[in-house]
Amino acid sequence: MSEQTILVVDDEPDIRQVVKDVLEDEDYTVLIAESAADAKRLKREHATDLVLLDIWMPGTDGISLLKEWSDNEGVNVPVIMISGHGNVETAVEAIRYGAYDFLEKPLSTAKLLVTVERALQSEKLRQENLRLRGHLHSASDLVGKSQAIRNLRDLIARTAATESWVLITGEPGSGKSVCARLLHQESKRREKALIEFSVAAIPGENLAAQLFGTERNGSVQPGRLEEAQGGTLVLDQISDANMEVQTKLVAALEKGAFSRVGGQRYIDIDVRIIATTTRDLPALIKDGRFRKDLYYRLNVVPLNIPPLRDHVEDIPELTEYCVNWMVEKEQLPYRRFSIGALNALRYYKWPGNVRELRNLVQRLLILNKDLDVDRDEVESALGASKSHATEQWFPDSMLDLPLRDARDMFERSYLTFRLREVQGSVSELAPLVGMERTHLYRKLKSLDIDPKSIKKSAK
Repeated sequence: MSEQTILVVDDEPDIRQVVKDVLEDEDYTVLIAESAADAKRLKREHATDLVLLDIWMPGTDGISLLKEWSDNEGVNVPVIMISGHGNVETAVEAIRYGAYDFLEKPLSTAKLLVTVERALQSEKLRQENLRLRGHLHSASDLVGKSQAIRNLRDLIARTAATESWVLITGEPGSGKSVCARLLHQESKRREKALIEFSVAAIPGENLAAQLFGTERNGSVQPGRLEEAQGGTLVLDQISDANMEVQTKLVAALEKGAFSRVGGQRYIDIDVRIIATTTRDLPALIKDGRFRKDLYYRLNVVPLNIPPLRDHVEDIPELTEYCVNWMVEKEQLPYRRFSIGALNALRYYKWPGNVRELRNLVQRLLILNKDLDVDRDEVESALGASKSHATEQWFPDSMLDLPLRDARDMFERSYLTFRLREVQGSVSELAPLVGMERTHLYRKLKSLDIDPKSIKKSAK
């Protein structure tokens, strides 16, 4: 049986049945509705891949229903309009509201099947293009020949072959997202959706709606869990999920089904979940900020990403990879790193890991002083930020200040320095400095530190 579901909406029983029989002969799953009200209910309750919608129906006609879908939630699946009284104006109006194509009655079986196949293929290509465009900004290869990377690559290959859920841990910038994408690319679900959802980037009050979707006033908005059906859902920084979402997620995993926010019907889960975090989840469990049962459900296969300082022998290959990537994808000028420059990179501690290395390479390519990057240029690039930060941390004038003012000065310099390390990301800074994100935002505001300006300067 095909995994693709088609909703047929027509007020004529004979036509509904004929179209249903034709499509089912091609192994499509078919839902039928005789009115706009039935169509809205079925589309709300079932994940559909395509809609065949009759224009002329009693009550709400097909064009009005199409316009309502377009206004409320967008036409998120292909819609093919069908009519026995069509004209050019009607067809143009349907296309304007988002219809994929227009078929006239009496329906030709051959034309119906060709149009349906083309619409589904077009939507598949559109979704694939969106996913590819979303991943162009970062490399998706696990680069290196060190023992640590070979072990990690082997574990990913063995884990990808299973359906097990994975918890990826590691420092900021170490490559958790890269590993999550590799797990999907090497799995049986590689042809299905890969949805990456940043828990830390969504305000707590909107998190459940974004993850599980919503049903309000007859309007349905699918969430990330539903969008990932059949594929993989990456929950980035799962440690930032609030208790409401953690509880709802545990219930969904126990049932193997979930309901949208505001909805009553349960939707079966067919998703592989990969969670990532920079934080110590057992410590959060001890503090009552993370559910133990959720931790054990997610942590079927633990995957820890080594920091760059533990596999510095990979730095030459990583550097070359970053150079080639930026020359090809960002059209930056090519530069060659000397042996001395590579040795300088090896001796650095890399608190920001591979992301920091990539940003450094990008900065040196943009400077483009000449073809070769030498040791002095690398040490200057690495040392400027360190010496600048150190001078800010302990100026002599601090010793002449009252304790409260000296503390504020230190905290301002310390948090600014650490914020630069993570390119202005407050969600990544929080675990590094041991503060809750909410408290950290307040602290940054009280110290007049603007993460957005730091993020902008890092770019």
